[in-house]
Amino acid sequence: MRKFFQEIKADLKFKTAGPGQKLSEPSRAPKEKPRAEVAPKPRQAPTDEAQRAAAAALARLELKPKGKAPSSQEAIKNQVRKELMAEAAASEKGLSMQEKEQEEEGAAAPSVSGVYFICPLTGTIVRKDQKEKQLREAIQAYFSVDPVAASIMEIHTFNKDREKVRLCVETMAKYLDNIYLHPEEEKYRKIKLQNKVFQERISCLEGTHKFFQAVGFETKTLPVPGQGKNSWNATEQFYVLKEEMLSRLEELRERREQLQSSEPVRAQLHRQPTLFRPSAAAARFELPPDFFSLTADELRREQRLRTEAVEKAAMLRTRAMREKEEQREMRKYNYTLLRVRFPDGYILQGTFYARESVSVLYNFVREALRDDWLPFELLGPGGLKLTDENLAFNECGLVPSALLSLAWDAAVMADVAAAEEQRSPLRPELLARAQSLS
Repeated sequence: MRKFFQEIKADLKFKTAGPGQKLSEPSRAPKEKPRAEVAPKPRQAPTDEAQRAAAAALARLELKPKGKAPSSQEAIKNQVRKELMAEAAASEKGLSMQEKEQEEEGAAAPSVSGVYFICPLTGTIVRKDQKEKQLREAIQAYFSVDPVAASIMEIHTFNKDREKVRLCVETMAKYLDNIYLHPEEEKYRKIKLQNKVFQERISCLEGTHKFFQAVGFETKTLPVPGQGKNSWNATEQFYVLKEEMLSRLEELRERREQLQSSEPVRAQLHRQPTLFRPSAAAARFELPPDFFSLTADELRREQRLRTEAVEKAAMLRTRAMREKEEQREMRKYNYTLLRVRFPDGYILQGTFYARESVSVLYNFVREALRDDWLPFELLGPGGLKLTDENLAFNECGLVPSALLSLAWDAAVMADVAAAEEQRSPLRPELLARAQSLS
């Protein structure tokens, strides 16, 4: 029986080739010595891991109770071949058995589940891909509270071309100014909807019609004098200010100022402040795709192509060219996940825009302290002090993730220690929610 398995193993040895070679079915040709005049084709020796895998597969089959043996030799051969091919495939990918198990179980858990935003109107926290929908729903609901304010939010928020928005707002403000300054002039209280300026600057933008209706205009069909002696009068659609609004001109002026001074409603980036207990895994990051401008596959492909190009042209690039390339690389990241390790080992984590300044991180750390006046310094990777708080994270190389260290002012901390009992400088409520870093 053992001899039978050894024959199968010998027949499959050359199939467990190195990476890049596919497995094939075993040859059925009879074994015979090659002719003297023909040199045998050299075969690549099987890897040590493949040989151990084959031996393990044979051993497992030999240890099975004989009463439960397969019903035919062909079934045994198929089972052995299946196990050997599986083990060889793992070897071909360059994975150890432990790595293979980890691959089957799935990738490592991300350091943060994603990028989240806070709706400023409702306080709802949503994922990045849901923030636009949440803003629309919140603004739509706000029409029942203040329809004028809600329509202004729509104009500034959902029309992405800022130059078009600027021209639109200027033109709408001019309409309202004319009414406010010349309330007795009927022509200023009417706006022809088919007017070329109105069509090109106002009508094509979202929220504009809702604004006119909210501030007291109504739609009317009015006659338009015909051109020529014998032509019939035509009719067109107009926005006409309601009569009762003439006694509320100050309100109309306030609405015009509100329209001009408003800004887009933007969901606020949720920092997701998290405190971790001391851990040796603080420098290990697993980021979700939300942190990148490109998809994960596009990012890997671009990185591979760039690495190949850099290797070919490394000797030809000047320092200025290398720095420019590094800056271009940094701009690919929209967000960054930063961790600050305190002297006692605790780790504070937060999510930031890649283009935010270092001062934002200093404020983030101060908000986590029991006494926010305590002086400290932040040290980047390599111990470099972050003294210029106006620099952006991507300018400092702190993207898409980085582990920083916090250093206290030694003299001040000595005075604090002498004046009171030892206690953590972090806020108690933050310490109570401390997690273990996996």
